[in-house]
Amino acid sequence: MANVSVYNMEGKEVEKIDLSDAVFGVEVNEHLVHMAVVQQLANNRQGTQKAKTRSEVSGGGRKPWRQKGTGHARQGSTRAPQWTGGGVVFAPVPRSYSFKMNKKEKQLALKSALTSRVQENKLIVVDELKFDEIKTKNFKKVMDNLKVTKGLVVLAENDQNVVMSARNIYGIDTALTNTINVYDIMKAGTVVLTKDAAKKIEEVYA
Repeated sequence: MANVSVYNMEGKEVEKIDLSDAVFGVEVNEHLVHMAVVQQLANNRQGTQKAKTRSEVSGGGRKPWRQKGTGHARQGSTRAPQWTGGGVVFAPVPRSYSFKMNKKEKQLALKSALTSRVQENKLIVVDELKFDEIKTKNFKKVMDNLKVTKGLVVLAENDQNVVMSARNIYGIDTALTNTINVYDIMKAGTVVLTKDAAKKIEEVYA
């Protein structure tokens, strides 16, 4: 089992806990991690780009000049692709870029992402994150104590004081245990888990 330190909001180590190997100690599958990241980015694409082919561009019904005798190359329409204002060859049309991964692949990708963060010492566990009021300054102080400048803070419960306090800090994102995804984990420099969040993740994915 991965043995990690637990810190308080002052950045001091208070205890050590064992993280489940079923979630934080799996064999990292880089292919599935890459696939999960590509899937999320692809699913977020609007896919609304559109250009007109020569059949859709208006005008160009008349032959620009006669077939022979002008010295020019023969032309049939001013809306052919080689003309300015003409149609586009193999023009893009609206389509969906999304694709599916099965449930087991998604879970293994998430476990691989979490395991990679443990292996790279980029996973920090805090005993709790509690604030009496919404104040960015207080949250920034906790991140400074933990030496985190860019990271993903994962919470067990939707604590608005914590979420709203973190909202305006550049490079810091928050997520709940049921909304974490591979892309956010890999994009984050450091993953900060509350102790309760770590337990909840183990219960769901172990």
